[in-house]
Parts: sequence; structure tokens; C-alpha cells
Amino acid sequence: MELHNLQHADGAKKKMKRVGRGHASGTGKTAGRGHKGQKSRSGYSRKPAFEGGQMPLNRRLPKRGFNHQKRHPMAELNLDVLAIKFEDGAVITTDTLQERGIVKVLAGGVKLLGRGDVDGKKFTVRVEAVSASAKEKIEKAGGAVELVVAPEAAVEVAAK
Repeated sequence: MELHNLQHADGAKKKMKRVGRGHASGTGKTAGRGHKGQKSRSGYSRKPAFEGGQMPLNRRLPKRGFNHQKRHPMAELNLDVLAIKFEDGAVITTDTLQERGIVKVLAGGVKLLGRGDVDGKKFTVRVEAVSASAKEKIEKAGGAVELVVAPEAAVEVAAK
């Protein structure tokens, strides 16, 4: 078998139906589109959820749920990434992580998770949240963890 003699399997390719080619073809004159009306015209298309002018399902059903104003998403970061990207004795803050392109900081800030190990490196980490296992691993290696308040959360606290 060579590239020049490859063929489609039997029945895999169907011949195109040629419409509008005279009365004798069986699909002449209106070309299978019926008589008059919007659907018989060229360029007709309707949106996928169109229900013939009836009130669409997504507008008939009631709205549910709400967005909690105090709940902010957090960028997640694991210890194994810190071990690769930073040297021993580094001070790691949300700003340094963002400058190096390690995380895209979300409204809630950065949360440090415990996957991996810090390989004996002593980090000083200043982030908005940290898991118990991540805090334990950093402190076991001789580092320190300081929790800071996220900028959006600080604004809310000041407003109260």
C-alpha cells in the first residue's frame, strides 16, 4: 500500500445530492425547500435554541443562585513549584510570584498547597492562605509562613 493508491472504504463517501437541476431530477424547481417563506430563501439560518417564536426554555425557567460577594477565588500553588523556582533563603510574596509569571493572582490572592517537598530550603512565604500540610513542611525545613490579607478583602474589612 502506497500513498498514491489509498482509497476510502466502501460506503464511506456519499455522493452529494445535486438539487435544482430541472424537473426530471426529482429535486428541481424549489430544490426540496418547499414553497416560499423564510426557510426557502438563500442565507437563512436560525440560532440553535430557536423555538419558532415561542418563549425559549432558558427564559421560561426561573433564575437560581447568587454570587457571594465575600467569596473570592484563589490562585493555587504547590510546594514543589517553589522548590524549583526559588533558591534557599528566598522571601516569597504574592508580588514576586506574579512578577515571575508563576501564578496569575486572582481576587482572593494565592493559596499555598502541600504537594511535593521544599527539599530542605528555608523559605519565608507571605501569602493569603496556606494548607496545614504546606505550613508544616515549610516550618519543618526551617522556613516561616506569614499570612497576609488579600487587597480586596482588606477593602471589605475597612468598609465594615
